[in-house]
Amino acid sequence: MSTAAAVEAPVSPDAGEQELRLARTWHPWRWLAAVVTLVLVAQFAHGLVTNPGWDWPTFGRYFTARAVLAALRVTLELTFWGTLFGFLIGIWVAIARLSKIPVLQVIAWVYVWAFRSIPLIVQLLFWFNIAYLYKRMSFGIPFGPALFSFDVNGVISGFTAAVIGLALHQAAYAAEIIRAGIISVDSGQIEAAKSLGLPWRRQFFTIVAPQAMRGILPNAANEVISLFKGTSIVSVMAIAELFYQVQVIYGRNGRVVPLLMVATIWYIVLTSVLSVAQYYIERHFAKGAARELPPTPWQRVRGKIAEITGASAAGVTGASAAGVTGASVTGER
Repeated sequence: MSTAAAVEAPVSPDAGEQELRLARTWHPWRWLAAVVTLVLVAQFAHGLVTNPGWDWPTFGRYFTARAVLAALRVTLELTFWGTLFGFLIGIWVAIARLSKIPVLQVIAWVYVWAFRSIPLIVQLLFWFNIAYLYKRMSFGIPFGPALFSFDVNGVISGFTAAVIGLALHQAAYAAEIIRAGIISVDSGQIEAAKSLGLPWRRQFFTIVAPQAMRGILPNAANEVISLFKGTSIVSVMAIAELFYQVQVIYGRNGRVVPLLMVATIWYIVLTSVLSVAQYYIERHFAKGAARELPPTPWQRVRGKIAEITGASAAGVTGASAAGVTGASVTGER
């Protein structure tokens, strides 16, 4: 009886699975690499704090100095105007390259080729010394009488020359970024819009532009950040932007490293601000591509805090309920 019962007893399908144990995969080299990296970071941080060569008191004294903040404002103005005019010109150059008029295509291609070939510092120095070529400029009928003229030195200052050079240089790169974003849109989208009878303005601004912006924005933001840092090159024109002003100060007091750190930290801070702005702008234009946008870092932090708070509140409530239950049981006894 017992033997038959043992034979006929069904074997649980989970019995074999319960006996199996999952062995964790250990990666000692990953842990070693992480430890080595943390040690190097800690050594670097320790050197920043303890090495007297960094001269942090001097850094703190000049980081918010009036001369440095004024120079920072000049840097931001150069970045703003260079970006504004650069992308305005770049839009038209990109349209010319995409047009069906051969003359415009050739002119736009030559413009992009020329301004991408010449170094930025050469362009800036050329515009800074434009008065050597043209002392006076006039506007009027081509090859005919001039309607009005002006002295170049009186109009094109060092700051204006810097803006012109930065804008024209930026426009060549902006044109290619915009052109790449436009041609990345599927041609079937445009054909569908044409089949619906939409005018070309609505085709561009409601169908092509929103989709093209997803490809344009990352590269455009990268160019803006590069231009912001590239404004330091106008120091060769003796324009009092951030890097030039830092050079002037450490040329007087000899504190090279702390003054360079002043410029470095300001560049890092403002580049971080531009990166945050880029993130939210990209998130805005991603609404049509994703059904559900991922949470922002701030939303993740708030969600984590709410989760921790809710868990602690649930723990307190559970403990209170357990206390009440225990008290009632004791009372019944």
